[in-house]
Amino acid sequence: MRSLDSPRAIVAVILLFAYNGLVIGVYAAAIPILREKMSLDPLRLAALFVLTGAAAVATMQVSGRVVDSHGARRICLAMIVPLMLAATGYALAPTYPLLLVAGALLGIGNGGIDVAMNALAVQVERHRMTGGKGPIMSFFHGMWAIGCFLGSLAISLVGTVIGLSPVHTLLACASSVAAVAVLVWVLAYLVTPETEPVAHVTTTGRRAPVPRAAYLMGLMAIAFGLGEGTASDWSGTHVATVAGVDPRTAAWAVTAMTACMVAIRLSGDRLVTLLGRRVLVRAGGTVAALGYLVATLVDGFPLLVAGWALVGLGTGVIAPQVYAVAGHMAGGRGLAVVTTFGYTTFLVGPAVIGALIHAVGIHHAMAAPAILLVCLVGLAGIAMRDVSEVSPPLDR
Repeated sequence: MRSLDSPRAIVAVILLFAYNGLVIGVYAAAIPILREKMSLDPLRLAALFVLTGAAAVATMQVSGRVVDSHGARRICLAMIVPLMLAATGYALAPTYPLLLVAGALLGIGNGGIDVAMNALAVQVERHRMTGGKGPIMSFFHGMWAIGCFLGSLAISLVGTVIGLSPVHTLLACASSVAAVAVLVWVLAYLVTPETEPVAHVTTTGRRAPVPRAAYLMGLMAIAFGLGEGTASDWSGTHVATVAGVDPRTAAWAVTAMTACMVAIRLSGDRLVTLLGRRVLVRAGGTVAALGYLVATLVDGFPLLVAGWALVGLGTGVIAPQVYAVAGHMAGGRGLAVVTTFGYTTFLVGPAVIGALIHAVGIHHAMAAPAILLVCLVGLAGIAMRDVSEVSPPLDR
């Protein structure tokens, strides 16, 4: 049996997080291209996001239970396949209904792997910390952000540097993502360890309920999920519309956002050790809210990109800490609660933003995530105050 505290286990988690991020990065940066290619209005885009979110929700519930009872390895490996199919599907889809099918596959793949790879990461972190080493959850999420950054960067570079048309840019990048999936699956099969079963029973033998704190952190996940989801799905369209640039140039907003997310997540574990998770989450919410405020108030291309960079910097520190606490505290079921709130909002929330854009315009609609992120700052002081688990201090 592969060890959870071995270098191979760390490599396995890195592979899974990075590939999942790569798929999301290409998809997010491609939204303006898909919008132009199929003449999608905000409501049709919103329907795509809703379907993707619904598929993710259903898969998360199954994934959390399977992970706790049978381990995370099989879910991690299985979910690479729908991610690969989704990548090719949204690039090749000639009609809107087929684009919806690709969106459903994306939701299935992301919903399943999100719970499973985080459960695997939590157990790897626990084994490391038992051996006297520091936290590593933020680093793993940093690998996701690197994958996302590379995906969005590929769209930007192929489109603006090589000079391919938007449609051919999407086709080239999505085909590459699908090809990488084969290599990732083979490597993950060789190095991914099995997680330990999590028994949710009380001393009387009854099934223990999910801790109340997990649901409080689920409410926090709504705020950071909307912040991340709106940034991923609407930042390119926002910049293209407000600044009046073409979709390939607007993709630099996604690239800037993900670059800042990479930087903060790679340093996040050290910040956790120094500050504690609660302080870090509250600081991240404040910075992200400021970024959305910039996106709401300015209209110049450089300032808009700077605003989306602040969004990436702020939201980048939140999810790893909330997921780590939920996983340490309640295993796959706890992760399923938080990821259901957070990832569903990540996917469905932009659909709500789409309806809001239809009503008040894309510029003013960016105030909604800012308001929720301010609420997150206050909620973190309550939800993370009394949580006690094996990770670094939460109550600073």
